[in-house]
Amino acid sequence: MLLNYKHGIVGLCFLGLAGCMSLDPEYTRPTSPVAPSFKNQMVVSDSSQVIADIQWRNIFLDTRLQNVIAMSLENNRDLRIAMLNIDKARAQYRIQKADLYPSVSSSISQTASKTSSSSGQGQISRSSEISVGFTSWELDLFGRIRSLNTEALETYFATAETQRSSRMSLVAEVASDWLTIAAFQQQLRIAESTLASQEKTLKLTYAKYKEGLSSALDYEEIKTSVDSARADIANYKKSLTQAKNALDLIVGKSVPLDLLPSDDTDLQTIRLAPISGNLSSATLQNHPDILYVEHLLKGANADIGAARAAFFPTISLTTTAGRSSSDLGKLFRAGTGTWSFIPTISVPIFQGGELKASLDSAKIQKNVYIAQYEKAIQTAFSDVVDALAVRENIEEQLDAQKDLVRSSERSYRLSTARYKEGLDSYLSALTAQRTYYSAQQELVTLVLEEATNRVTLYKVLGGGADAQ
Repeated sequence: MLLNYKHGIVGLCFLGLAGCMSLDPEYTRPTSPVAPSFKNQMVVSDSSQVIADIQWRNIFLDTRLQNVIAMSLENNRDLRIAMLNIDKARAQYRIQKADLYPSVSSSISQTASKTSSSSGQGQISRSSEISVGFTSWELDLFGRIRSLNTEALETYFATAETQRSSRMSLVAEVASDWLTIAAFQQQLRIAESTLASQEKTLKLTYAKYKEGLSSALDYEEIKTSVDSARADIANYKKSLTQAKNALDLIVGKSVPLDLLPSDDTDLQTIRLAPISGNLSSATLQNHPDILYVEHLLKGANADIGAARAAFFPTISLTTTAGRSSSDLGKLFRAGTGTWSFIPTISVPIFQGGELKASLDSAKIQKNVYIAQYEKAIQTAFSDVVDALAVRENIEEQLDAQKDLVRSSERSYRLSTARYKEGLDSYLSALTAQRTYYSAQQELVTLVLEEATNRVTLYKVLGGGADAQ
């Protein structure tokens, strides 16, 4: 009989698992609130490769930068926290999923009790029991537990997208910080070169001043320019140190000096990711930040199903099977078998509006995530549009700035030659020198902006999200 009982319980379990239904609303991805394409005509490539599939080593070609990015992926604390959060979400999903199945436990007990009669004599009775069973296992006939399980699974997926977004941002930030160090080093080199040139001129002017061939005004003007260059050098050294500290922080450990860029590093070694003309905005649907919100939206959709299922009866089973005897030695003899079967049906009758409020709350939360999903698409679209706008104009700016550097250099050399020949005062040469110095520094800034734009385009289109 015990065997037949066990078979009946197993059959009932499978019936409960197979017969459940789902009250989740049918999920439909919200309509994208942005234009169908970016309408980019200037920034195009012959390649149709999806940027998200391009490994970061194929974009960042400098081996020193590659090594620094690899260090950051191994040591960055934010990324480590994101990975631990994934493990936590996975564990929580497993906990929720366990509610679908009965929790089987066994127990062994022995009881001894003494009763006294009116004659004063005591009688000791003993009983032993061993049983196996499960308690309050809910048959998920209306899909409530499965809906909660879906919600936990979508939360896990959302957490995984957070990690992808963290990797994507980390790769881009490390590259940008590394490029910034290179730019500061180049600007520092220009300032030091300018200072050395001006110090020579200052000595020459001082000698002329002593001989009465130059005025005190010329000397003081050059001295002012020398002091300004010294202040610039101190400022660039400070900024360079801060940039190195920022890189160490984001990497998670001190970056060796041989992996830092030198002052002659070519900032344009960053490859421009291939971008097709009239790039479809649908590519953003695989962006980690958008997928994160979409998984939360799917989880909220499942929450509605769970809230709907709460209106229906809940059927729970408690059952045990075992043996019981007053004599421990006879516990496993024939005739000592025991079993119990306790089905419980709970029907919601009056909840003070709690169930309706829970359903309304779940629906409102879904609408909140729909708005957040649309906002995430708009933000990602805006980031790409801004990066493409910079890309379309930066080349023209660079060409113009390079021409300005060349022309200001010629003007500086001619003005210096005229000063040495006594044809002009040093004010003209000093003005030309300052223009040349500013043009050089601005060129470095523009080159950095161009290189950083390459990094940004790779990032906003999902590049680096699956970096290893």
